[in-house]
Amino acid sequence: MKLHKTVWKTGVGGLLIGVINGLFGAGGGMLAVPMLKSLGFTQKQAHAGSVALILPLCCISAGLYLYNGNATIDLHLGILCLFGLAGAGIGTWIMKKIDPNWLRRIFAVFLIWSGARMLFF
Repeated sequence: MKLHKTVWKTGVGGLLIGVINGLFGAGGGMLAVPMLKSLGFTQKQAHAGSVALILPLCCISAGLYLYNGNATIDLHLGILCLFGLAGAGIGTWIMKKIDPNWLRRIFAVFLIWSGARMLFF
């Protein structure tokens, strides 16, 4: 019976993560991390799992945005992607070395900062 509740919770969570990611173009990972933690993942596993989950969702969302004419590809996007790939490597290297409690705190500060920016700026 408990497995059934976990599968149901995971399915609904996945649906919400996809909707948020598709609607806002990002943000699904912010839901995925706490969801994965609630399923028993460690802090680092939840962050890594979130990235693995968000990659295909972002690819599908980006493809649909482009197909529907809601996005364009230009030099700035290319530069962001190039440097973003470098940043992803650096972030992965840092995550291996950081204490999970600090990772959780940094993530919380980032969420608060992002929310405040969306509300006030």
